[in-house]
Amino acid sequence: MNMKKTLYVIIAILLSASSVWAQDTKGTDFWITFGRNANRTYDQVDLQIRVVGGDEAGYFYVYYSALGYTEGFSIGADEVKTVNLTPTQKQAVYNDYTTTMITNRSIHITSTVSVVVYVLNQAQTCTDATNVLPTASLGTEYYLLSYLPYTSTYRDAYTVVANQNNTEVYANNTLVTTLNAGGVYYAVASNGSTNLTGTHITASAPVSVFADCWAIGVPVGVGGDKAFQQMAPVNTWGKTFFIPLATQPVMMQRVRAIACMTNTTLTVTNGTLTTDGGGKNSLTLDVGEWLELEITSGCYIEANNPIAVCSYLNGYTWSTRSDGAQTWIPALDQGLLSAFVAPFIPAGGTNLDQHFALIVTPTDTKDLTTVSIGGGAPTGLSGGGWIAGPGNMSYYEMPLTNTTSSYTFENAAKIIVLGYGTGESEAYYYLAGSAMRDLKAAFYANDIHYQDLENNPLCAGEIEFRADIENMDVGIDSLKWFIDGVEYLPAQNQETWSKTFAAGEYEIEMLVYFENDETISKIGTLKIISCGTSAEFYANDVHHSALPDTTFCSKLVNFHAEIEGLHSDAGSLKWFIDGVEETAALDQLEWSKEFETGVYEIKMEVVYADNATETIISTLKVEVFWIKMKNVTH
Repeated sequence: MNMKKTLYVIIAILLSASSVWAQDTKGTDFWITFGRNANRTYDQVDLQIRVVGGDEAGYFYVYYSALGYTEGFSIGADEVKTVNLTPTQKQAVYNDYTTTMITNRSIHITSTVSVVVYVLNQAQTCTDATNVLPTASLGTEYYLLSYLPYTSTYRDAYTVVANQNNTEVYANNTLVTTLNAGGVYYAVASNGSTNLTGTHITASAPVSVFADCWAIGVPVGVGGDKAFQQMAPVNTWGKTFFIPLATQPVMMQRVRAIACMTNTTLTVTNGTLTTDGGGKNSLTLDVGEWLELEITSGCYIEANNPIAVCSYLNGYTWSTRSDGAQTWIPALDQGLLSAFVAPFIPAGGTNLDQHFALIVTPTDTKDLTTVSIGGGAPTGLSGGGWIAGPGNMSYYEMPLTNTTSSYTFENAAKIIVLGYGTGESEAYYYLAGSAMRDLKAAFYANDIHYQDLENNPLCAGEIEFRADIENMDVGIDSLKWFIDGVEYLPAQNQETWSKTFAAGEYEIEMLVYFENDETISKIGTLKIISCGTSAEFYANDVHHSALPDTTFCSKLVNFHAEIEGLHSDAGSLKWFIDGVEETAALDQLEWSKEFETGVYEIKMEVVYADNATETIISTLKVEVFWIKMKNVTH
């Protein structure tokens, strides 16, 4: 089989650009609480829940633990639904305490379809937003990344929300409370000069953890503005990060990174170490130690052990005014095929007047990125430009001018999307979309993460397996692999191995035994299909892999497909332009079309008789030159 190995070829069975990867920021079950916003009382803040629909219409339900009742809402495909909390609801979820408290001021959101949830804690000149992780992505171990309060009148804080009864919560290995489902532990620093960054939070069952400083100054002492960001559990941390720079209206940010293992060393490109916030003056960290960087362009970080990273926006002017906002930066291993973003429009008074998306993707495939607004046809990005960064990564800063619709960004090479908004003395910054894969003691099949295997069928033949178990502080005693519950003895104690699989579905388990008698089991569903396929296409005799680097000067483009290794028959052949099927080209190996000047996504999809599908996506660039002549005398 002569399968073309190129970044522009995506072999997908039952997979489309809107496929849902396992463990991401989409879900059907979420837990939320709100912390104090500067010195505002509940009736002085705008608390908002933003739910973005996916591929299907359905319903979502909002349960207020302190009130004991539920509200239901319908949501359409790709619809943005905003829930502005009433004064009674705000009082029931807003933790405005000045000391550490145990409350039940939480919200439980459930839905019948997969959705993305964000929340906004807003007052005029003091605002921030966060994504909300689905319950399936929560964990039992966290390290807090926060920031020093703007002045001594404010306090750093964090919240822990339980989703199971009898959940024991620990801070720095000390039991601080036991919560039932919906219970909230609201921790407040004792004074305004204390930063809680580095706090080690663990629990006996998965919990939600939010950084919730009343008002931060970025840099220290300049500000301030509310900070609000959900933390991701340690098992989702990675080693490679790219931090885009939000340029509106200033071109400087702060970045914090924290370690969970000893002797963690960072390599930083385009970042300057700073200690004015209390971070360590070294790129080598111990457990719970953290550092702070100042960045003026896209920053690339590599670490030898898993780390967590947050970026802190400055939304006004760097030296004298600041509107700090905080976002989680996922590792590049957490990229997705598609991600949602929607601007936040507060219900009350606000200075927010600009909204943006930051799209991060590999430089080589950046031009494959498309956006769909409100479920419309995918188009190229607009309103900005690609900015190249280190590590072969690029990012695009796109204005979000449609304030009532969702923006769906897609790229087959995977993307991470952040959202932010600014205005005089006000800003928000949040993670709009990424995966939350379990990267602690994970395994891969043909470089596909075990949680993604079920949605990424592989062709029959030899499959290569790789264990990634270096993310542990304890030595490995033994390693076992199981196929459908039976140990595969040739792979015993092997971190890499391979085996030939016939078409079918297999349960693959990696079982790790550690020297401290701990065991970790990771299970993935391996789907194998009979491929025997090989397809490619040409546009004006230019191979699809070379199209992104080619510009045609003629309107007329001739397409030609070559398909080898057919099954019992060819099934069907479809062509798409910017996501819309070219019906006139159905089942045509050769066809032509005239294009105006522009950039187009061309997709060829071959569906074989056994339902195997081979998809090729590339980019067509057309720039038609013309000269107008008049009053010419011969």
